[in-house]
Amino acid sequence: MINLFGARPQANMAAINQIKQWVAAAFDLADDVTIMVTELRCSEPGCPPLETVIAVLRPGQAPIQHKLHKAAVDVTEYDVAGLVHRAPHRQDGR
Repeated sequence: MINLFGARPQANMAAINQIKQWVAAAFDLADDVTIMVTELRCSEPGCPPLETVIAVLRPGQAPIQHKLHKAAVDVTEYDVAGLVHRAPHRQDGR
């Protein structure tokens, strides 16, 4: 049988957990905020082979999503800190 969707890349869980910690600290997030970090494979022309997508889900607010055009293991704290300046304003001012 042919798998039309291909194997999903195995993300480095240590890297993903580190990214979540950096996001929580950089954005000064409350404990009730969910942070999702996903590593996705891209096959479109000009797209990097892997990208890391970070979603911040605050209760009662629209989700905020950021993309870093590199594998999760290559994301640095500096990359995450740079997202703060690109983030839309929140309702609660934090």
